[in-house]
Order: sequence, then C-alpha cells, then structure tokens
Amino acid sequence: MKANLKELLLPILLFCLLLILPDVYVWWKYLMPSGTIWLSIVWYLPSAVTITTFYLFRSGIYHNTLLRAFIGMILCLDLPKLLFTLLQFILPTTVSLLCAIALIAVFIYGFFFGWRRIVVRTATCESPLLPLSFDGYRILQLSDLHLGTYQRNPGFIKKLVRIVNEQKPDLVVFTGDLVNVRADEVLPFLADLSKITAPDGVYSVMGNHDYCEYGMETNNVNKHNERQGAFAKEPTALRNQRVLEYLEEKIGWHLLMNEHVNIIRIRQEDGINKSESISLIGVENISRPPFKTMGDLSKAMEGLVNGTFKILLSHDPTHWRRGVLHKTDIALTLSGHTHAGQLKIGRFSPVKWAYNEWGGKYVEDGSMLHVSLGIGGTVPFRFGAWPEVNVIKLTSKQ
Repeated sequence: MKANLKELLLPILLFCLLLILPDVYVWWKYLMPSGTIWLSIVWYLPSAVTITTFYLFRSGIYHNTLLRAFIGMILCLDLPKLLFTLLQFILPTTVSLLCAIALIAVFIYGFFFGWRRIVVRTATCESPLLPLSFDGYRILQLSDLHLGTYQRNPGFIKKLVRIVNEQKPDLVVFTGDLVNVRADEVLPFLADLSKITAPDGVYSVMGNHDYCEYGMETNNVNKHNERQGAFAKEPTALRNQRVLEYLEEKIGWHLLMNEHVNIIRIRQEDGINKSESISLIGVENISRPPFKTMGDLSKAMEGLVNGTFKILLSHDPTHWRRGVLHKTDIALTLSGHTHAGQLKIGRFSPVKWAYNEWGGKYVEDGSMLHVSLGIGGTVPFRFGAWPEVNVIKLTSKQ
C-alpha cells in the first residue's frame, strides 16, 4: 500500500515542481493582470495535456499518438516554459524569453527535420586476434529502427536502405529494436528491408521492444486462438514475438537467439590454401531493470575456442561492462539501445546520466564496445543525435 502511494505521489510532486508552480508563477506575474481568460486557458493547456497523457499511460492505455503528445508537450512547451521561469530571476525578461524561444526552435527542428537526417559514421577495431584474411573487413551496424514510427513515412526507410547498400559492407548486423509495439509494424517495409544485402549476410538480435511487451495487450490471450483450444492459448506479446522472428527470416535477416555462426575466409600462404574464421555471436536482450534479461551469453558461446576473434551483438551496452569485459575474450561488442536520448549537443547528451557507455567507441583491456545511436525511436525526434549508419572496419594488429 505504501509503495503504491509513493508511486502515485512522486509524479504529482514532480509535476507540481516542474510544471504547475512555474505555470502559476508566470500566470500570476504576467498574464493575470491582462484579465484575458482565453489566454490563461491556453497557458495552462500544455501542462494539462502532459499530466493527462501520463496518467493514461499509468492506467494501461498505451498508444504512439499519446506518447508523441506527451513528449511533444514536454519538449516544445513545458521545458521552454520552465526555462523562462528560471532564467527571468537572473536575466532580463526579454533575454529569458528569447532563450525559451530558441529552445522551442531546436525541438521543432528535431521533430520536423532532425529525425530524417541520416549520417554515416565510421570506426576502427584493431585486434591481434583478427586473422589476416579479415584485415580491412567492413561491418555495417544498424540499430533501433522502431519501424512503427515510420508508418506514414515509408520514404525514410527507402532512403536508409539506399544508404546502407551504398557502403558496400562485407557484413550487415542489426542490434535490436526493430519495432515499437507490434510485429505487424514490419509489414509495410518487407520489400524495402529485404533489399539490404552483404556478401556474408545480414544478422540480427532482439532488443527490448522486440518482445512486444509495451502495448495494452501484453498479457492478454489472443481471442482467435482462445476459441481453438487450450493448446493455442498464448499471450499476445508472445504471439507477436513469434511473428516478428518469422518476418525477420522472411526479409533475409538471420536472427541469432543465443547462438553463434562462423564466417570463413580462405587465404593463400606459401602456395597453400589456409582457412581462417571469425565468430559472430548473438544474444537475446540482456539488460538491467526495468528492462528484462532474456539472453544467455554462455549458451551462445558454447563450442567456441579461446583466442579466436569474436564479435558480439548485444542490444543493451550495459551488458559489456557487466558480462563481457574482463570475463570473456570477445574483441568487439556492438550495441544500441540508448539513442543518446535522441538529443545531443556537442559531446553532451542527458542519457550519460543513465549510461556509462552511451554512444560511439569504447576500448578497455583489449575489448572494444561500439554503441550506435540508432536510426529511430518511438517518437520521431532527433537533434544532434542524428540517425546513424555505422561502418566498423576491422584491422589486424600484428
């Protein structure tokens, strides 16, 4: 009972401090003297929408439109209002207002243009474990597509596919979060995604969203199946997972579920053909709370020999420090998940307060982690943390 009361009161307290008190203060100082009722209503409306959508989520009503309204209100109106309120205690009112307007402009750009701006970023992984025949090998990493966000913007995915194929990689990997909520989000993009090709194939792993547990029907039994008998009964989320696995295979992506594959090259040495290989390991999502852990790295590495060059696909970058670094001889780990909060200014992103490794290349004790900022998000917004395609070049260190 106390825990439930705390969960209820904490958001109310935060809303009072961050939304309601600034609203009341600015209204009392600047709007009330005008006596215009409609202006007062407009002023309070963003906070009212923000609070209403939050408690609709809490009641179990989840919809992308509600989520976008919630994020849109916070970024484009609530935060600028809070900024103006704080700044006008230390700066002239005009300057404070201009700062708030500038912040609104930044967020509007991110909502209308920033999420479309795909960039290609490169990184190099140097390792003495890499066989010579793989020197210069190019891996293209995609992450966090969140296809449900682009149902009305299919041209964006066509553009992405074109950019990916233009890089001519040896291998393409996808590090999770293909959808937002449901497997059928993939259907409009089947033809386009199947055009992504590479000589050594396209491999993928599951992200937290790919378990389809964020919708209203997470624990509900599919009604059609229910009529067909007890054997067919299964939660809607589980059914979506099965469908998503099928659709990934249909577009030609090889989903690695706690398993590995070997990629082989033949190199001539002193007139003799020599077979060399690297191992690509894929685990289901391994996270820290509140995200679920479903993966099993030990199972995925069964049969692998120590000292071989290993690449791990693991959606959440926190797995690297908790389960890979200093515990395995995996040379390269590829992750996504953070999106850099979809907001980055210079080298700063607010997501750094939640993740030690949140974007780019990290090297420690001969092991490298690369965290992609990803392509999409449940909300079509990006500023600074532009949607990115990552090309990692492998180099043999002798």
